[in-house]
Amino acid sequence: MALVKSGWLWRQSSILRRWKRNWFVLYLDGSLVYYHDETQRDMDGRIHIKYSCRDVRIGRECRDVQPPEGKNRDCLLTIVLRDGSKTTLCAESEDDAVAWKMAVLEAKSTPGMLNSARKVGRGGCSHPPRSPPTSPFCLAAPGVTHVIVREDPYRVSGDQMALGLLAGAATGAALGSFMWMPCWF
Repeated sequence: MALVKSGWLWRQSSILRRWKRNWFVLYLDGSLVYYHDETQRDMDGRIHIKYSCRDVRIGRECRDVQPPEGKNRDCLLTIVLRDGSKTTLCAESEDDAVAWKMAVLEAKSTPGMLNSARKVGRGGCSHPPRSPPTSPFCLAAPGVTHVIVREDPYRVSGDQMALGLLAGAATGAALGSFMWMPCWF
């Protein structure tokens, strides 16, 4: 997975509102992952920016948040999620907070997975002469590289997850009932 930005940020816990320092890594696919330290062995959590981020606020926009001791309010960074929850972070400097905001917004707006790229040939189209003119590859000048963006096929939605759990439970119950049947042979 391609790395967009990484570094130390302070993260405010959701229950006790304590500040904890974590190593954050933002990947090109929109995953913001935070770890205990730079070794990236023990993951503390993950935020799917592309799918769950609604807004990113910095500095004075982060109302009702007290920065960690010794830090300025301008270093604050709040990621507002679609479910209404917030993740509050604090950077080492105001410039670092602005850089993180720009990186998160870029990851949020970058289209899904990049599956393939094609180079347009000399004639302006990369499709065979008999293919329909509605091909998306006819819209550019020769020498332009096209990138086809598709939805992540491995992304699981909530209803798919529920259906999978239900199917697993039903299969487990059916197989479990065989264990109680007496053996007649």
